[in-house]
Amino acid sequence: MTLNCIIIDDEPLAGQLLSSYAEKTSFLHLIGTYNSAVSAIKDLRENDVHLVYLDIQMPELSGLEFATLIPKSARIIFTTAFSQYAIDGYKVNALDYLMKPISYEDFLRTANKGLEWFTAQEGKVATPPDRFIFVKSEYKLVQVQFDEILFIEGLKDYVKIYLEDNKKPILSLMNMKRIEESLPYPEFMRTHRSYIVHMPKVRLVDRFRVVFGENYIPISDSYKEEVQQYLDSHTLV
Repeated sequence: MTLNCIIIDDEPLAGQLLSSYAEKTSFLHLIGTYNSAVSAIKDLRENDVHLVYLDIQMPELSGLEFATLIPKSARIIFTTAFSQYAIDGYKVNALDYLMKPISYEDFLRTANKGLEWFTAQEGKVATPPDRFIFVKSEYKLVQVQFDEILFIEGLKDYVKIYLEDNKKPILSLMNMKRIEESLPYPEFMRTHRSYIVHMPKVRLVDRFRVVFGENYIPISDSYKEEVQQYLDSHTLV
């Protein structure tokens, strides 16, 4: 089995060293080496990446912040010179943790750990995740398909779920936090304390508002950076 990997490190020498390690490891295929998390986003989304060697301390976007944007199919191996990040690294489900300076022996150990993990996954029968939820509305249980959702609006103890082909939204007694936890991220992103947007359905952003027909969804300062990162990763310049 061959594992595709990428290396993200803002220190050129550290990146070159890890690249040389990857290139001499027979079961690794190095897709690219990047000096920032932002520069890696496009290739990460366009390729089937298995292992991400990710530095924690970087400008613009730290490794721990970037880890939340990495597809769940990829496994993260953090690299850092600071041991205090170890616990935080495992909070985002890192496969392993390497302390700098990194020897080839340590690098190979983590690569083998990744190989064992993906080999084990191949032996399992994959069950596609459910793409719907049931919500209570008017004393009934209504199935809501993820692919049909445009956006969700929070109204105190209720939410309104706006669907693609329904003029009337579904009203359900539920708070925003509860429904947000049920939706896949970053496919669904909070743009405002009162709105969750289905990002692949966005066709127009006008003056930093998401436009769905006559509905203008605000993007508040609290979520602006996160939403902008998503838009940048899908924007051709």
